Amino acid sequence: MRLRQDVKVGLIRRVPLFAGCTKRELGLIAGIADEIVQPEGSTVMVEGRRGREFCILVTGTADVSRRGAHLATLADGDFFGEIALLLDAPRSATVTATSDVRLLVIDKVPFQRLVREAPAIQGKLLAALASRLADESL
Repeated sequence: MRLRQDVKVGLIRRVPLFAGCTKRELGLIAGIADEIVQPEGSTVMVEGRRGREFCILVTGTADVSRRGAHLATLADGDFFGEIALLLDAPRSATVTATSDVRLLVIDKVPFQRLVREAPAIQGKLLAALASRLADESL
């Protein structure tokens, strides 16, 4: 069963990167989000590889590891890979499904196109990133 648009918007709204976006802007982002299912044991993201997408875990669980060491366990509503939407950088961790998972996925190319077409979103993303940096700096 596919997620309704309002459910997608609700999931995206919880991501700090998108916190400043209006309901309309969140709807535009939700419009480019795809739903995929990955089986238990599959590798969703690989540390060191270039990122192309951002994922929200709709249902299921996944482990996050770096250099083979377990960092965290993700569950419904958790998200990962948001920096890939903004930077061309290698993944900082590996994410492996520990159950069958259902993901909401936003790919970099349509996201960048959307940001060019709706520049107000870009300003809000930059503000969210600046706020995050300010919280981590002295």
